[in-house]
Amino acid sequence: MSITVDLAGHVAVVTGGTRGVGAGIARALLQAGAEVLVCARRPPVAPVVDAEGRRAEYVPVDLRDQAAVTAFFDTVASRFGRLDLLVNNAGGTPFRLLDDGDAARHARVIELNLLVPLTVSLAARPLLRRSRGSVVMVGSVSGTRPSPGSAAYGAAKAGLANLAASMAVEWAPEVRVNTLVLGLVQTELAHLHYGDEEGVAAVGRTVPLGRLAQPDEVGDACVFLASDRAAYVTGATLHVHGGGERPAFLDAATVNTADTQAAEGEATVTRETKKEI
Repeated sequence: MSITVDLAGHVAVVTGGTRGVGAGIARALLQAGAEVLVCARRPPVAPVVDAEGRRAEYVPVDLRDQAAVTAFFDTVASRFGRLDLLVNNAGGTPFRLLDDGDAARHARVIELNLLVPLTVSLAARPLLRRSRGSVVMVGSVSGTRPSPGSAAYGAAKAGLANLAASMAVEWAPEVRVNTLVLGLVQTELAHLHYGDEEGVAAVGRTVPLGRLAQPDEVGDACVFLASDRAAYVTGATLHVHGGGERPAFLDAATVNTADTQAAEGEATVTRETKKEI
C-alpha cells in the first residue's frame, strides 16, 4: 500500500530554491500540492521550478537584509494569508582553506549559513505560529565531521543543528522545527566539486549506498517533515546521506581483505597437510 502526502492548500517558502537542492525541494512540494515560493538574491538562469503542470513563484530577496526579509513575509501574508512551511535551504561555501582568507571572509560564510536562517525564521514565525506550521533547516554532514577547506561552513552547520533543536523547544507546540542533514548530492554544480562523470561516480562509490543523492530525494524527506505524517516529530535530525562515508581505515587495513583471507586459507591447508603427514 502506497502512502501519499497531500499538501494542497499549504503555502511553502524555500530559500535558495532556484537551483540544486533547493529546486529539488521545491519540485517535491509542488508535486505534493503545495503553493511554493522560492527566494534568492539572484534570479534563476533556467525557468523557475515547475512540476505537475504547476510552477513555483520566484521572489528576489537579499536574505542578509533583515528589512527585506521582513517585507518579504509581509508580502506572503498579504497575498496568501498563511504560511505552513519554511525551508531554510540557502547557504553554501567555496572551497577555501582557513589560511586563504581573513576572518571577515569566513564570517560571511557563517552569516549566510547560520545567521540568515535565524533571521528568516524569526520573520516567518508569526505566520507559522498562526497556521501551526513547521521549519526545516537544511544541514550538512560537515557540521559533525572535520571539514578542511570549508571549516567556517562546517562550524555554521553545527550551530544550525543546535539552533534548530533549541528553536523546537522554545516554539513548541505551535511550530515544529526539524533538520535535514545532507551528505553528497548530485546537483548541476557537482562537477565543480567532484570533476567529470567518472569523478562523480568515484565519489559516489565512497557512500555505502554507492551513489550521490538526487535533489528530489532530499525534497521527499522535506515533504515528510512538513506533513501531518510527522505531526509528532520536532527537534529531530533526519540524515539523508546514503549511510554516510565508509571509514577510510577499512580500506587501508590489511586484515579481513580478500587477499588476506585467501592467504590465511592456504596457510590452514598447509598446516592440516603437515598434520596428516
